[in-house]
Amino acid sequence: MCGIVGIFDITEKRDINKDVLSQMNEIQQHRGPNEGGLYLEPGLGFGHRRLSIIDVDNGQQPMISRDKNAILTYNGEVYNFLALRQELESLGYEFDTHCDTEVILYAWQAWGESCVNKLRGMFAFALWDKDRQCLFLARDRLGVKPLFYTELANGQFIFGSELKALTQHPALVKAIDPTAVEDYFGFGYIPDPKTIYKNVYKLEPGYCLTITQGSLHYQPRQYWDVNFTTRLMQDERASADELIERLREAVKIRMVADVPLGAFLSGGVDSSAIVAMMSGLSPEPVNTCSIAFGDPAFNEAKFAAQVARRYQTNHRVEQVNPDDFSLLDQLAGLYDEPFADSSALPTYRVCELAKKQVTVVLSGDGGDENLAGYRRHRWHVYEERVRSNLPYALRKPVFGLLGQMYPKADWAPKMFRAKSTFESLARDSVEGYFHSVSVMSNQMRGLLFSEQLKTDLQGYQAIDVFRKHMIKAPTDNALSMVQYLDLKTYLPGDILTKVDRASMAHGLEVRVPLLDHQLVEWIAGLQPKAKLNGSEGKYIFKKSLEKYLSDDILYRPKMGFAVPLNAWFKGPLKTKVKEALLGERILNCGLFNQTFLKQMLDHHERGLRDYSSPMWSLLMFDAFLHNVS
Repeated sequence: MCGIVGIFDITEKRDINKDVLSQMNEIQQHRGPNEGGLYLEPGLGFGHRRLSIIDVDNGQQPMISRDKNAILTYNGEVYNFLALRQELESLGYEFDTHCDTEVILYAWQAWGESCVNKLRGMFAFALWDKDRQCLFLARDRLGVKPLFYTELANGQFIFGSELKALTQHPALVKAIDPTAVEDYFGFGYIPDPKTIYKNVYKLEPGYCLTITQGSLHYQPRQYWDVNFTTRLMQDERASADELIERLREAVKIRMVADVPLGAFLSGGVDSSAIVAMMSGLSPEPVNTCSIAFGDPAFNEAKFAAQVARRYQTNHRVEQVNPDDFSLLDQLAGLYDEPFADSSALPTYRVCELAKKQVTVVLSGDGGDENLAGYRRHRWHVYEERVRSNLPYALRKPVFGLLGQMYPKADWAPKMFRAKSTFESLARDSVEGYFHSVSVMSNQMRGLLFSEQLKTDLQGYQAIDVFRKHMIKAPTDNALSMVQYLDLKTYLPGDILTKVDRASMAHGLEVRVPLLDHQLVEWIAGLQPKAKLNGSEGKYIFKKSLEKYLSDDILYRPKMGFAVPLNAWFKGPLKTKVKEALLGERILNCGLFNQTFLKQMLDHHERGLRDYSSPMWSLLMFDAFLHNVS
């Protein structure tokens, strides 16, 4: 796992400023603490920071092909590199190292842009081809590894693994994009391909980009998308058995490393399944780690311990101090743009713990998106049944009125919190799902935003992100549709971003077997009822694991990986959040309505409404403003 940067002069072949390139590279040193390198020629500069995992003594980057024609800077792991190497050797290519980096170099020379279709793994890379005079960038299919880019006013194209690398270039204009602000307060993160800054982008998962020297026009090209076309239904037992075999193989190819390896073990279904598979494949006890919370509502440590005992892992657990807020000011520096997932705090801590034992860990990320594990999936399918039985012309006024009249009862048991359900049923399908995932409703964002920001948005709404993906969605099934939306937005924008930045902050590589693209494709082709059967999410997955995990691991309610924001904001963080929301940075940015901010704080403090998520989003936005000031 590494960090990459680059500067490419599109219009001319001017000399690249080595000092700027070096500064861009070194600010990502945490991504590759073992060594760094630069490559420069007229009109081009590549930088690389290396975290050595395979062929530790070789594989330095940027790497140059034997014929000096191709230069590569690369972040990631290609798990089928040995098979590709054999194929390339049969075509006459010779290798000097035993690493996957050299395989990508010659895969490009053999197959050109289609080389990405051959790669199985997580990757983001840039390659310069001297003969073709073109720069080629690519990002893996699911977006495990990040890649940011922009074209500057001076005709230079710059890229990097993190946004902070681009901001080191003195010609970058850091102008906030108002539509990104709307997206952030809608989703809690900024979905690909946008960033917080105008004209600075993330290369989307499953996309590549080719820029030819002298070209004024270029456009990212999609090379992969998940297909939800269902296969003929297998016998349930046969499907369960095949799922285990495919999972075991996805785990096995991710256990190759020349450095210590382990796994995250939260005690949930996904991480426990990964540990179970690893234990069957490893002759030595698996290194596992988890963190514990003092609040039992957030604590899964006892379930992690149960799995650790069953598989006799080398298990480490540390308790997170529930009043440890020391990371709050660091988060903005990690994520470089507003990021409102509060589980970034415990994720940072579990990565910190893992690094004490290992350099590579396997995680269970992706299981909920693949296998319909979120409660919102279940509710969406239920709501879609209601929508299909009542025409929109009737639903909108009836449920809209009920939604307005029903009180907002955040304090009540969940069965009595009908307001959100009524509001969702009054909307169409995509509006209903957006309502269930949004940090702030359309109405609340309308109250929060200043008149100037609303003018700048020119009618744009965050839901447009969903509508863009729905146009291309390869399914009309209600469940598959929202899974597709999650795979395109929440997974890369929130989950994988959170894990990448937290792990790379500690020089830790995280591998995700459940996001092996071949496994994702196979699961996508299962009948929807194999994933959500009645009220049971991950149905076939849980059935397949009954021989490996106990029922109280498989069938207990999902707990998640969150922190007690409500208690924090009424207690130890009360003063901090008030100072932030009513402070000069929030006031001077001109984006927010001060009257509503005061009302929000007052109502939360008095217990009239739980504004924890919006307040956390604002706290993180303030931290971003502080970080860039």
